[in-house]
Order: sequence, then structure tokens, then C-alpha cells
Amino acid sequence: MGGSGSKREEPAAPTYNPQFDQPWRNFNWNQKSELKKHLKEFRLCNPDVKHIKILVAGPIGAGKSSFINSVNNVFQGRITADAPANSSSGHGRSFTTTLKGHHISRGKIPLVFVDIMGLEPDTMAGSQPEDIIKAVYGHVKDGYKFDKSKPLSPKDQHYTSDPSLSDQAFCLVYVIPANTVDMTDDKLIDKLKIIRHRITEKGIPQVIVMTKVDEACPLVHKDLKKMYYSKKIKEKMQICHDKLGVPMCNIFPVKNYHEEIDIDDDVDVLILKALDQIIRIADDRLFNSSDKL
Repeated sequence: MGGSGSKREEPAAPTYNPQFDQPWRNFNWNQKSELKKHLKEFRLCNPDVKHIKILVAGPIGAGKSSFINSVNNVFQGRITADAPANSSSGHGRSFTTTLKGHHISRGKIPLVFVDIMGLEPDTMAGSQPEDIIKAVYGHVKDGYKFDKSKPLSPKDQHYTSDPSLSDQAFCLVYVIPANTVDMTDDKLIDKLKIIRHRITEKGIPQVIVMTKVDEACPLVHKDLKKMYYSKKIKEKMQICHDKLGVPMCNIFPVKNYHEEIDIDDDVDVLILKALDQIIRIADDRLFNSSDKL
């Protein structure tokens, strides 16, 4: 009586699709030449300021120096190493120990990236939030060696008490690694929030350059042009936004040059687009600051 005894097959679980059907951010992958030309011809709004400073901050190992080198690679058309970057990923210490400005394209682009010591979770480790804030406002001279135990004092020879517009930074770029952003120590996030809160009060714009996208998403690792189709990358950007409060439109996923010996157009165009937005945002801030003098 009853059925034949055969078991009814359960419906197969839906297969996870790592990409959207449509890109969630429009992006022109063929704009490399246009962006390079625009940046080479870019002139700052204030003729008295020859190079605008951009401060680059982030946790150790995030790829700050590698990002600066990657920007230079685009304009030099080859792999460069102007900003010494650590090739070891496991020692847990910042390779950058002094504040140093790096001119882009040997000074042909009106932009100087200021590289600083990496942030660490512990209170008395890595660069201090107060030093980063002072550097944004132009109080820290090039060559200052960071002291983990205390921030820079006005009595120090590397302290500038009355900085000019050229000494100041007009945008702070946080370099955050996509592959570990969801595991970032809360103490380190607290340090970043302190910096963000203090400089936001003064109207300093902030941007996130999200690195190591190829390590965060297998889809992107295989094909960089899947960047804006990737659900994982969008998720990582959302985490950056939630943790730091930087608007999604100011978050730029990029791949730094690391093991390559030749440049790549897809890598370059992502870097150029991020740089184009950074310099526009910084120039807007420079205009507002110049207007108040």
C-alpha cells in the first residue's frame, strides 16, 4: 500500500554567483590616455602653490608606499621604486619610519604624496594620530623620524609653527587592504576615527584607496575588469565605508604593482582614475582655503 518507497529528491541549493549581472559602478577601461593627458596638463587653482600635498596614511602592510610607486609607474611607463616598499609581509613593522614627500612623475605633475609611518593598533606603536594630524596641517617638516613613544613637539626642529599653503595637505588618503579590512583591529580603527574626526572639523577631504583587491576576490584576481561586477569588492568597500564613514564615491579599489616587471593598462587606468579624483578633491579644498586668505 502507498508509494513505491522511492525518496523525493531535494531541490539543489542555489549556486552562489560571485558577480552581478550589471556593473555596480560605471567605469571606462579605455580612458588611460585621456586621464594621463589631463593630469599632465592639470594646473592648480592657486598659482602660488606649485605642488599640492596629499598625505597617505594607513595600517602597516596596506601598500602605502607601493601605491605611490604604482602612480609613478604609470607616468614613467616602467616599474619604479621611488618610495621604498617592504617586500616582506610578515614582520609586522612599518618599513617607512620618516616623513617623506614624493614628487609624482619627477615633479611634472603638481602633486606630492607625503608618505608616513604605518599605523598600528597598540597605543605606543606605529605613527601617532597626533603626528598625522599635525602633518596634514603642515606642522611636520620633511625628514621627521617618527617616535612611537610620543608625538612631535613644537620644540622639535622638525616642527613648523606657521605653515604656508604649500606646507599643508589638502586631502588625506587612507590606504586600506581589501583582503583584511573586515579583520582590522578595532583599536586601529579608533586611531583612524580620531584622525578623521579632527581633520573633518577643518574641512579636509578624505579618500580611501582600497588595495590588494586581487587578493580579496578570486574573480578580480583572474580578470581585473570584473572589478565593478564583483560582489566581494562591493562588500569590502561597504565595510570601509561603515568603519570609517568615508562616502562610497570617495572609495577607489586599485591593484598596486607588486611582482610585475612590466606595466599593465588595466592596472594603470584604475590608479589614474583614483589619482584624478584625489587631485580634483584636493584642488577644490585648496581653492576654498586660498579664498579665505
